Amino acid sequence: MSTLHIVSVGMVTAVGLDAPSSCAAMRARLDGFRETRFYAEDGQWMIGAPVPIPRNWVGQQRMAHLCAGAICEAFAHRPDARGYTPIILCLAEEERTGKPVGNGPALLRAIGEIAEIEPHPHSRVIGHGRPSGHVALDLARKLFASERVSYVMIAGADSYLTSASISYYIAASRILGPDQPNGFIPGEAAAAVLCSRQGPGGLRLHGLGLAREPAYIYNPDRSALRGTGMTSAYRAALDETGIAMNRLGYRIADLIGEQYWFKQTELASLKLVRGAHGFQDLWSPGESLGNIGAAVVPVMIGMAYMAAAKGYAAGNPVLIEASGDTGACGAAVFAGAA
Repeated sequence: MSTLHIVSVGMVTAVGLDAPSSCAAMRARLDGFRETRFYAEDGQWMIGAPVPIPRNWVGQQRMAHLCAGAICEAFAHRPDARGYTPIILCLAEEERTGKPVGNGPALLRAIGEIAEIEPHPHSRVIGHGRPSGHVALDLARKLFASERVSYVMIAGADSYLTSASISYYIAASRILGPDQPNGFIPGEAAAAVLCSRQGPGGLRLHGLGLAREPAYIYNPDRSALRGTGMTSAYRAALDETGIAMNRLGYRIADLIGEQYWFKQTELASLKLVRGAHGFQDLWSPGESLGNIGAAVVPVMIGMAYMAAAKGYAAGNPVLIEASGDTGACGAAVFAGAA
């Protein structure tokens, strides 16, 4: 499989309107949690993690501007890529109630108009929620292998801060609150990572695994979680990299707050770690941004990229994982320059 290097990143989050400030805030354990315009069950203002932008855009228009900002930031560091790069856009699951974007191709066109980017024939929309970024990495590698492109932009934009989303997840008892400790904080974000077929520097993708968990969260059969999906994704990524689990430096996971996701990550680790190993730190953007849906994998890659570039990474290589409400699981192993 063709190599893939991360050469620049961009972010628009609740704790920063660019990647350096967002990553610095997350490293300092700052968060963007504040009262929103939505009511909680107890009649108080709901806590969320909205992006603090001056214009009161909503819905698809808001997502277009957030994502265009992240993409422009990534292009600013590699201006030679502008105009020759397909965009793989990661969005919410098609079936998700209250998703902010109803028409992915229309959003892609709107982003191109705002960012002043010409349409590319290999641009795609991937609507698998949080693990969309891992599917996008697989597609980007295939494009590089075909030698049809030199760069690929993987971008994600999502929000749980819509009226329909809030109503649905409150009814499902999944929003964190005084009477629901096992829930998530709704957030929103956009992020972009510019991928290149060649380095040098940056992060290189060494292994990628995609799988599905049969006992997904709140599955109708009430099957017990054994972590088989995430374990399979870990194993595929590690096998392709050629290392064992105990040689990972650290991990970044999309832990949004519900106990299920912590248990899934722990089960994958317990099943695969063999022999002596040092401490493996576990980072999560959810601690600062809440649940940001399909934007999370580009954000996590951006976190690893900035950590490697500024010398505060918790080890090398790093495994980045994500999973969705319907069982999709993804894991990717990145390594910085030795």
